[in-house]
Amino acid sequence: MSMAPRTDPQSPAPHVADSHDLIRVHGARENNLKDVSIEIPKRRLTVFTGVSGSGKSSLVFDTIAAESQRLINETYSAFVQGFMPTLARPEVDVLDGLTTVITVDQQRLGADPRSTVGTATDANAMLRILFSRLGKPHIGSPKAFSFNVASISGAGAVTMERGGQTVKERRSFSITGGMCPRCEGRGSVSDLDLTQLYDDSKSLSEGAITVPGYTGGGWNSRLYSESGFFDPDKPIRKFTKKELHDFLHREPTRMKIAGINMTYEGLIPRIQRSMLAKEREGMQPHIREFVDRAVTFTTCPECDGTRLNEGARSSKIKRISIADACAMQISDLAEWVRGLDEPSVAPLLTALQQTLDSFVEIGLGYLSLDRPAGTLSGGEAQRVKMIRHLGSSLTDVTYVFDEPTIGLHPHDIQRMNDLLLRLRDKGNTVLVVEHKPETIAIADHVVDLGPGAGTAGGTVCFEGTVEGLRTGGTITGRHFDDRAAVKETVRKPTGTLEIRGARTHNLQGVDVDIPLGVLAVVTGVAGSGKSSLVHGSIPAGEGVVSVDQAAIRGSRRSNPATYTGLLDPIRKAFAKVNGVKPALFSANSEGACPTCNGAGVIYTDLAMMAGVATTCEECEGKRFQASVLDYHLGGRDISEVLAMSVTEAEEFFGAGEAATPAAHRILTRLADVGLGYLTLGQPLTTLSGGERQRLKLATHMAEKGGVYVLDEPTAGLHLADVEQLLGLLDRLVDAGKSVIVVEHHQAVMAHADWIIDLGPGAGHDGGRLVFEGTPADLVESRSTLTGKHLATYVGP
Repeated sequence: MSMAPRTDPQSPAPHVADSHDLIRVHGARENNLKDVSIEIPKRRLTVFTGVSGSGKSSLVFDTIAAESQRLINETYSAFVQGFMPTLARPEVDVLDGLTTVITVDQQRLGADPRSTVGTATDANAMLRILFSRLGKPHIGSPKAFSFNVASISGAGAVTMERGGQTVKERRSFSITGGMCPRCEGRGSVSDLDLTQLYDDSKSLSEGAITVPGYTGGGWNSRLYSESGFFDPDKPIRKFTKKELHDFLHREPTRMKIAGINMTYEGLIPRIQRSMLAKEREGMQPHIREFVDRAVTFTTCPECDGTRLNEGARSSKIKRISIADACAMQISDLAEWVRGLDEPSVAPLLTALQQTLDSFVEIGLGYLSLDRPAGTLSGGEAQRVKMIRHLGSSLTDVTYVFDEPTIGLHPHDIQRMNDLLLRLRDKGNTVLVVEHKPETIAIADHVVDLGPGAGTAGGTVCFEGTVEGLRTGGTITGRHFDDRAAVKETVRKPTGTLEIRGARTHNLQGVDVDIPLGVLAVVTGVAGSGKSSLVHGSIPAGEGVVSVDQAAIRGSRRSNPATYTGLLDPIRKAFAKVNGVKPALFSANSEGACPTCNGAGVIYTDLAMMAGVATTCEECEGKRFQASVLDYHLGGRDISEVLAMSVTEAEEFFGAGEAATPAAHRILTRLADVGLGYLTLGQPLTTLSGGERQRLKLATHMAEKGGVYVLDEPTAGLHLADVEQLLGLLDRLVDAGKSVIVVEHHQAVMAHADWIIDLGPGAGHDGGRLVFEGTPADLVESRSTLTGKHLATYVGP
């Protein structure tokens, strides 16, 4: 074959398509960003740093990722867009060079009781197909192995039009599902303790029912005492069998009570419907206390917690049922699948093998597929979401990660770094919001936001290489090489908390004495059993304040003032000075602006297009009626107080005419955890992960207790914020409290008085006590993975 001769010895000019190698952002003003303009290189790893609340998430998630998602949604037809969430255009002048964004954030996986690690990934679906094809005996389709599908059958006549005539035909159907009929696929059954519902020595007239809301002669109690099914003056213990059944279990019955048509229903189904159907977190405190006292959850006796009926458990492959497979540690399950050689399902086995290997590779091999999704930590949930992207053939997309190292031991961070670099090397743009120096160090490009948090942040302080950051003079640069020294002298314990034979989850009969009156840190690789030991063995009774990793809930109407309970004393102070009702000073109650209902903005729904939020013209965004703003406290109205920062408000309520001790105490705690810059009325939806974590810590500090149990309090905190947190922990211990911290951050380990290290590995390779002693002893012995990493961290 002849080739045309090259006439131009020069290398050809680059193709115009290759010139779009930057993501350009100009004039970003989302949340606290102040006209930010930057250029981010494509097909590189860019890390965004800065103190918590400096605007990292606002730039990466709320601007770049949000606009990419909005533009993709606009490519669908108006009909399809009508079924999709509508996204507003971010506050930005120019966004150029965007590619498809895949977001891997820290949002917890749903806490639905039916959701497990297997259902949240595709592993369960593939296992169900595998057992429906190879399981002996054969019991049915993949639905027969699903604990979310009930077995149902039915028959009847159906009427249809055929040839101008109405014809009736008999039809029958049946669906074979795998759901356990006793627990309905939940794995546990709830029992009500009847002694907590009523006092059987009393009659209904004497107030026998002790359920909240059923006392004091209200309609709930009159429903039973005036029903006519039993004598209200007879003690419950003397009820006949029929009377007791009518009282506790009667089906809903329409009847007249006290001249009013009402539905009578037995006490137990009524409580289950009105109280137990809600999520525990959404209950009012007094209802939650009653439910914790009266309801016990036990493993379902029929399915033994597997959620599956007998048929699904009877079908096996190589003597293993699907329930056994889901209960296995994923690393063991991967080995079992690798041993299956069945050409008829070869593509399925390959796909399942890849998914299970991805779990192991990402450091989650210690989980099992039947683990409830709601019990995963933030870091575990984020890595579960990463699994579907690891083997992806997509290139030239933008991956956005929100602190992927949260919940990771220093030993596991190296593995995470390798995954981020591998995604980049496939030709993808990787954007990471991160605080850990180990991950910042592998960046090709660094963007440092700040200089402070909230209104003091929102500007780009530095852009460039990691070396440039070190010498750039920013807060991140100055703290980048900070290393906390191991304490030379440690505090002496005032007592011990004995834990004997701890076997929660993967713990293997751990015996340990946790010292009290000191800062004790529990460490170990992810999955070694730290949270199981701390939350499963320390009774959360009197004097124990437990701050776990559960996300705080709140709508755009919630703010730091409502979440912490600060608004109550403020409303009362306003009401007392002005001689009016406290409800007037709530934007969710009587004082709300009638035009916007106290939201401050009016939302206009534009169907499949992004809705528009405009500031309410009536109240000018202040959320209150004009008449309410005429009432003052210390020369300020309620909207001006909610616009104050925590620091300003602490001074305002600390002395003078506005002095309110109850409000001042809450504000002092908010300042102690480093949230002095937050405004009292800032919506919770605009807070960063680190800010939410500290807001929760400040709220729990109000609880009276001698032992504080904190689960990874450094999550989402900048290196500079960690220093402040250590100061807070020291103050708690010096005030006579005992502080027990589950933590991976080496600065906290070095600062500890006592370290308890679990391991040596994760899952069934962990759950044992591998070291207990002072940080200095751990560094000197280097006997565990934690010891080696801590020794490297503190240096020679």
